[in-house]
Amino acid sequence: MRIILASKSPRRKELLSLMGLTYEIIPSEKEENMCQNLSLSKLSESLAKQKADDIFSQTSGNRVVIGSDTMVVVKHKLFGKPKSKEEAKNMLKTLSGNWHKVATSLCVIIEKDGIKKEYLTHSYSKVKFLKLSEKMIDEYLQNDEYKDKAGAYAVQGKSGMFIEKIKGSYSTIIGLPTHLLFQILYKEEILKI
Repeated sequence: MRIILASKSPRRKELLSLMGLTYEIIPSEKEENMCQNLSLSKLSESLAKQKADDIFSQTSGNRVVIGSDTMVVVKHKLFGKPKSKEEAKNMLKTLSGNWHKVATSLCVIIEKDGIKKEYLTHSYSKVKFLKLSEKMIDEYLQNDEYKDKAGAYAVQGKSGMFIEKIKGSYSTIIGLPTHLLFQILYKEEILKI
């Protein structure tokens, strides 16, 4: 069965490899529609589905297409990927000393022998940052780790030093809830233990 990841995220690629999957990467270039009046989980699910639908429509035959989307929320503010160093700095100032929620959604579309199935789900985790000084934030922003990361940080990267506590799934924070993906692929007999 052909497995396709609709993302160029190196973190998602690494998590799929750790699951023992053989897969290919076809990143969705579809523009994300963030202007939807939806709850955090529904917006994240909608974006994951947009990515999976985009790649599913470009491919054919027996296949599994995996789309995912991660969002960070603190104090009712939604943080996607920062568009600039200044935006990343503001995000990190807001995260500093606070708990925040990470929502990662998963859309898995499977076509097997002409039968299509779709799974759409999400996972939440909570993360508490240490209190960061402006100097700490400025020093961190000297490297490019903040780019292309929801909330301007990577739990598995250098910014992992800022994390005091985690409640929930580590892989959800990284950007692919492997516990949910495993359940789907195991149920569909695509992944064996």
